Amino acid sequence: MMLRPKVLVLAVTGILLAACGQVPPQQMSMSRTAAVGLAMPAPMAMVSMPENMPMPIENTENYQKIETNPVHVVVQQPISTFSVDVDTGSYTNVRRYLTQAAQLPPVDAVRIEEMVNYFNYHYPNPTGQHPFSVNTEVVNSPWQQNAKIIKIGIKAKDLQMQQLPPANLVFLVDVSGSMSAENKLPLVKKTLSLLTEQLRPQDKVSIVTYASGEDLALAPTSGADKDKILKVIHRLKAGGATSGERAIQLAYDQAQKSYIQGGINRILIATDGDFNVGITDFGTLKGMIAEKGKSGISFSTFGFGSGNYDEQLMEQLADAGDGNYSYIDNEREAKKVLQRQLSSTLATVAQDVKIQVEFNPATVKEYRLLGYENRLLKNEDFNNDRVDAGDIGAGHTVTALYEIIPVGQKGWLNESRYQAPVNSSKANTQEYAYVNVRYKQPQQSQSILLSQPVPARSQNLAQSSADTRFAIAVAAYAQQLRGGQYNAQMQWDDIFKLAQSSAQPDEFGLRAEFLDLVKTAKSLSAEPVKP
Repeated sequence: MMLRPKVLVLAVTGILLAACGQVPPQQMSMSRTAAVGLAMPAPMAMVSMPENMPMPIENTENYQKIETNPVHVVVQQPISTFSVDVDTGSYTNVRRYLTQAAQLPPVDAVRIEEMVNYFNYHYPNPTGQHPFSVNTEVVNSPWQQNAKIIKIGIKAKDLQMQQLPPANLVFLVDVSGSMSAENKLPLVKKTLSLLTEQLRPQDKVSIVTYASGEDLALAPTSGADKDKILKVIHRLKAGGATSGERAIQLAYDQAQKSYIQGGINRILIATDGDFNVGITDFGTLKGMIAEKGKSGISFSTFGFGSGNYDEQLMEQLADAGDGNYSYIDNEREAKKVLQRQLSSTLATVAQDVKIQVEFNPATVKEYRLLGYENRLLKNEDFNNDRVDAGDIGAGHTVTALYEIIPVGQKGWLNESRYQAPVNSSKANTQEYAYVNVRYKQPQQSQSILLSQPVPARSQNLAQSSADTRFAIAVAAYAQQLRGGQYNAQMQWDDIFKLAQSSAQPDEFGLRAEFLDLVKTAKSLSAEPVKP
């Protein structure tokens, strides 16, 4: 029997499109039927899908692979070095999974340090010459028996909006077709409108848009002319492919033309990260932004949407560009980042901030760092001022947690057969560790060193500060979402109780919302019922 021409075309087309991943399974099965089911009546072979039926959307979200930090033996590796991180995107993206998608997030979407640093903690304000304070606290661990947790807390000096230097901002807005969803471009427009309302006459804004091509939608405009800026924002429409690389070049050109010496010079990109035209290679884009950052223009990223979200690109581009990474999942989050925390979002008070902790082998046997996996540095990088690290904005708090096993206590690892014990008679037994922090003043090339010891004493978790208890609860929540490897017997109910005991003060309701997220995560998990 000869194939009818229309049937043959349908069959070949279906097979080719399916090979390219562009045909849903149900359509592919129809094409195969047309190809091999030659005995079927013609009307059955030509059945078509309803015109208004939506095409299934393939989930192409991308996350960097994270290998949880291992346990280290102090006598073998006494020094731990990492860059600070003030990003918060992981927390809000996880919140989006739990509340909007009603599912647990991918493990690699959970970065412990970004979960903990989402919240503001009431650490002492700096009082001396340095732009931030450093304080430590040691408490008994709720996870490993006989373990302790060392909390390192950093609080940057705060600045009111009127105290900030003039700002030269470039809004780099993705208006490609993938941004048409309600949680993308419409939310971007609300977010940028909120920022525009905060601008002062001495501030300048440019708007660069990109889709199949790039366009200067708004030349540098004074913050006094808010109506003009808002009109351009409200006119933005989505359509076309995504040519991000050329648009980034144009944004840097505009930022350079309006460069303010001693001011804030920053590009703010709003996108789902789906670059598919021009330079799309991750390493090339990251290298380009790192090189451009040497000009004194920082690069912050604001992530939006789901389904095709490239989280790895957004987080790493912000790191390379000495900027912040935020994920905006709702208008409330936009207000948090660009109203209440605008000073910390825009104004840098310390650059290339590195932390190095030296553990005392006379008092500490083992340790592990919670999070900061993609912020680890080589020990020799600490003193090398040419090695880039994270920046701290005005009013930012940064928290780092180490879990340690004191000498003489059973830890995670077996005792070494051949390793000689430390001669404690000559050792300093008054300290658990020594904390070193290096930073640079903005636009300076030489770093400044702060140092302080961590005394070898601890207190019960219940007697510790509310901030410490809450930070540990958030860390436990993040660890549980990553599989609970280090949470021991601690389950969702225990995390909830610990967070609940430290949920005040809570001026903006963020800690109360966290309690709800813990309950949601529990409901979505396969946690066994306690006897």
